Amino acid sequence: MLRPCFLVVDREFSSGISSRKLVIETAKFNVITAYSAAEALETLAAYPAVNGAVVDEHVDGIDCPDLVSKLKQIKPGLAVIAVGAHGSCGPADYHVESFSPASLLEVLQRLQPVATATIERTNEALSESETKHS
Repeated sequence: MLRPCFLVVDREFSSGISSRKLVIETAKFNVITAYSAAEALETLAAYPAVNGAVVDEHVDGIDCPDLVSKLKQIKPGLAVIAVGAHGSCGPADYHVESFSPASLLEVLQRLQPVATATIERTNEALSESETKHS
């Protein structure tokens, strides 16, 4: 089974590493990162098979509610998680505080419970296999 993939729309510099991307990848999800609203829309149009989007409420180029609406026009039914301290992104499906990696991962796992359970079982089986062969 393929790992779930999320579009992360972050305002951190594209030359750096997105902390949200690292948190999500650590949980064994795939991540595609965009650093502006325009890049997010282009990326979703090019890769519409993502399982959801994690959007910084203060991303450059557009207000968060408008960005969420445009993302959902490209992919109707897309689950959108807005990340920020203000909860100002009305049409998002979920709102998570900026500095709460645990809350973000909890929401992502709720979005993909079957895939997450399969990944966890596979990882456990691999760990057991490695232990037996060591």
